[in-house]
Amino acid sequence: MSRIAYVNGRYLSRAEASVSIEDRGYQFADGAYEVCEVWGGRLVDEQRHMARLDRSLKELRITQPMSAAALSIVSVYVQITRGVAPRDFPFPPAGTRPTVVVMARSNDLARLEQLAAKGIAVVTVPDIRWRRVDIKSISLLPNVLAKQVARDKGAREAWLINAQGRVTEGASSNAWIVSREGKLITHPLGNDILAGITRSVVIDIINVQGLAFEERAFSVDEAYAAREAFVTSASQTVLPVVSIDGRPVGNGTPGLIATALRRDYHRYANIAG
Repeated sequence: MSRIAYVNGRYLSRAEASVSIEDRGYQFADGAYEVCEVWGGRLVDEQRHMARLDRSLKELRITQPMSAAALSIVSVYVQITRGVAPRDFPFPPAGTRPTVVVMARSNDLARLEQLAAKGIAVVTVPDIRWRRVDIKSISLLPNVLAKQVARDKGAREAWLINAQGRVTEGASSNAWIVSREGKLITHPLGNDILAGITRSVVIDIINVQGLAFEERAFSVDEAYAAREAFVTSASQTVLPVVSIDGRPVGNGTPGLIATALRRDYHRYANIAG
C-alpha cells in the first residue's frame, strides 16, 4: 500500500503519481489535509477525521471533491487542493476541479513503543503561524521550521509559545501537562490550535475515568513545574514528555497518567469495522 498513491480517481505507483506544476497547492499552499491512523488494518476515528476535513474545506471554500462514503474508501493520508489554474491570487473560476491525492505510509510501531517507554524531549519556540490554525491547511512552513529547531536541539517536538507566554500546541501535536495536583490541562479549542482528533478521544477517556481536567492555556513555567507532560496526535496517539527545554519533567521518566492513556487509547477510539 505504501508504494501506491491515489490521484484524482486513479491508483498509481509512487513513481507515476504527479500533479500539475500549476496546482494551487504547490503555488499557494491552497489546500487542506487529513491523516488517519490504521490499527490492525482498520482506520481509527475515521468519522471524526472526515468531519474535520469537511470543516477545513468549508472554511477554505474548497468544494468537497467526493462524498464522505467515497472518500472513506481511499483515505489514509488525504490532501485536497483548490486545483489547477493559472497562477493568480484570487480563487479560480467556479467549477475548477479540486486535486485529490491520497497516500499511505507505514509506521514503525516498535520504534514508537520504544519512544513511549523512554519518553520524548520537547523544546519551546515562538508561535509564528497564521491566525487560523484550526484549519488543517497544508501551509505548514512555520511548523517545519519549528520541527527543525527541535531536531537541531536533539528533541522530537517543538511546543509553540504565543505572545502571552502560553503554550498553544506542538508543531505536529497537541500539548498536555499534568499539574502537581494531578489535573490534566490542555489549551482550549479556538482559532489558535488544531482540534486534534486524538485530543478529543483522550478527553473522552478522561471524562469516562473521572479524572480532573481543565481546558485552559498554560505557561511555560507551569510546564516546567508539571508532574507530567505528554503530546497527542493521530500518528503517535499519546507520547509522554520527559524533558522541556532540557529540564526534566517530574522525575524525568514517563508519567503514570500518560502511560495509562496510551495503553487504553485504542479501547476508546472508534475503529472502523
